[in-house]
Amino acid sequence: MTTALVLTLLLSVAIGLSLGLLGGGGSILTVPILTYVAGLDPKEAIAASLFVVGVTSAVSVVSHARNGRVKWRTGLVFGAAGMAGAFAGGLAGGHIPGTVLMVAFALMMVATAVAMIRGRRSGKGAAHQAHDAELPVGKVVVEGVVVGLVTGLVGAGGGFLVVPALALLGGLPMPVAVGTSLVVIAMKSFAGLGGYLTSVSLDWGLVAAVTAAAVVGSLLGSRLAGRIPEAALRKGFGIFVLAMGVFVLAQELPAPAGLIVGASAAVLGAAALACRFLVPSCPLRPAPAG
Repeated sequence: MTTALVLTLLLSVAIGLSLGLLGGGGSILTVPILTYVAGLDPKEAIAASLFVVGVTSAVSVVSHARNGRVKWRTGLVFGAAGMAGAFAGGLAGGHIPGTVLMVAFALMMVATAVAMIRGRRSGKGAAHQAHDAELPVGKVVVEGVVVGLVTGLVGAGGGFLVVPALALLGGLPMPVAVGTSLVVIAMKSFAGLGGYLTSVSLDWGLVAAVTAAAVVGSLLGSRLAGRIPEAALRKGFGIFVLAMGVFVLAQELPAPAGLIVGASAAVLGAAALACRFLVPSCPLRPAPAG
């Protein structure tokens, strides 16, 4: 077993931890791990990430369902719409240059990181909606198709787009939105994989090993869910994702654009963090509870 493979498997445990704890973030980690550690082509990495995240999400949803944190009707409607978008995105992604896909992926990472570091705003939003409110099917279908398209195209944008959408559109409390998002992620991931497999072939031995490691992480993450403060977990993970996004941009863009963009993103990220933690009136600070 090579050093790269061992490192890939160890890092894959973090993929499952992210899904088990946060209901998302799996592909944000999987694609860079498979590209830069395992050495896969970007298209192969994206396709493989869809399988890994799909299987891991399906396993993770079991424990959430046992604890009553899955709204099946909402998840299946959103997931069905997302599958259509994801399959279309997977078909298109197989014919787009790998560098373009990785740059788009990096931009998604940066946007995700900013949202995670900023945190959720409290107020009269989803947290105060009725758990059993009537499902706005039309809005959920449109949202599902859009999120699915992004997921299928670049292998990212699953949980961290699905969870807020479920909380806002479906009126689900956050713990239920996280559990339900895993149903949606699994459905979208397999649909996106189907689109990619029309033009990409995979090393199924490697994919199976990474998936097994991620499943172990997801089971551990499910056990830890609720024991680690959610705000601290999201912010810490957000900083890590931001750094990864900057790294991917610097790697994929040609010189000197890669250096300029990477440096600019690093400066902006540092400024955002300084604002968030040092400036009382900073808009990146979450609104006080109450």
